Amino acid sequence: MAATVFACFALGYLLSYLFRTTNAVIAPVLRADLSLSDADLGLLSAAYYLSFALMQIPLGIWLDKYGPRRLLAALMFVAAAGSAVFAMSDGLWGLWTGRAMIGMGVSACLMAAFKAFRLWYNPRLQGRLASLMSVAGAAGALLATVPVNFLSGLIGWRGVFWVLSVLVLISGVLILVMLRAPERANQDLDKAASQPAAGATSAAQDKGYKVILAHPYFRRMLPFAVLGTGTYAAMHTLWAGPWMTAVLGLSSTQTANVLFLFNFCLMFAHLGVSWMAPKLGARSDDRGWTVHRVVWAAMAFGVLMQALMVIFIGGWSWIFWVLLSGCLTITMLVQVNIGMSFPATHVGRANSAFNFMVFAGSFVMQWCIGLMSDGFQSLGFSHADGLRGALLVCTLLQVGVLAAYLLNKAEPGIRD
Repeated sequence: MAATVFACFALGYLLSYLFRTTNAVIAPVLRADLSLSDADLGLLSAAYYLSFALMQIPLGIWLDKYGPRRLLAALMFVAAAGSAVFAMSDGLWGLWTGRAMIGMGVSACLMAAFKAFRLWYNPRLQGRLASLMSVAGAAGALLATVPVNFLSGLIGWRGVFWVLSVLVLISGVLILVMLRAPERANQDLDKAASQPAAGATSAAQDKGYKVILAHPYFRRMLPFAVLGTGTYAAMHTLWAGPWMTAVLGLSSTQTANVLFLFNFCLMFAHLGVSWMAPKLGARSDDRGWTVHRVVWAAMAFGVLMQALMVIFIGGWSWIFWVLLSGCLTITMLVQVNIGMSFPATHVGRANSAFNFMVFAGSFVMQWCIGLMSDGFQSLGFSHADGLRGALLVCTLLQVGVLAAYLLNKAEPGIRD
């Protein structure tokens, strides 16, 4: 049954990531087909992040109260409807509505999995399982590159979203049906999820997000969530495509190939982290490599890669994007540390609160990159230089995030 739990949630997250990153490949087609500006394109793609982020506020409470199975299945049906709306729309706001419905529908894919894993698996396996979920996500991102580019050429971008609508509908049905175990003790995953932990009081259950937001480690990671991960997500899931075509001069096929390589390396980076996670110390006083040292090193390397992207714009400089892929893996380590810093009755809220910050930052950064690019172009810069200027601003902001992370010494305080 435990393997079935992982497989069902992994499939849902794969489709979630496929939805998230598809626009990076079809962005040039959407831009030409609907005459969108960079700001329009950023706003359209960021609709996913906005609805996703807003859903995290009630989602954490719902997960802790009702459990992951029924909630996730219901939301996946919303995502299927959103994909259909996107496929049928002819204007910006119709597409925006469909994209927002998709974000709402897949908003629980990872958080529901974390809640289920906390109930079904040993605490020592949480980091590995989270990284393996990221492998599933990276596989979804892989499918959003060359396969989506090929399929789009056959049936158009509308046909792609019709196919995705059917797939996510099937995923929702599987989650609803397959997670029912024949044994009475495991008959309903939701029932186990809604039971309070031993010793938990009703007062502790009713505190909402207050206890989460007050935790010093949670506060330490907020700048990283909003500006660090937010920028990575914005570039990875949308602006990488326009960067390849406008800045580096690559064709759509070459862009799809580079993004395929990026996500292929990302998948193996997550596999590496899944192997490494149980070996990492959680606190700064642990010997050897700790989560904190890995996060610091990855953040610093990410800043360096983005600076090199801005400086070097030759056709070969796509290699910096591939190298950047390894930095995206650290978000899962942070997410696990945050979830394990709270009792099981608060895991849904803790992870969802952090996820809210990540996706709110992704929404802001994805849209703002488009606004900044258009702003630079209005000053006389080319499209390519407008994108470079926007990334330069984001890189400078991340230098500040790195400094804030080093100055704050709050520890996660992991609980078994």
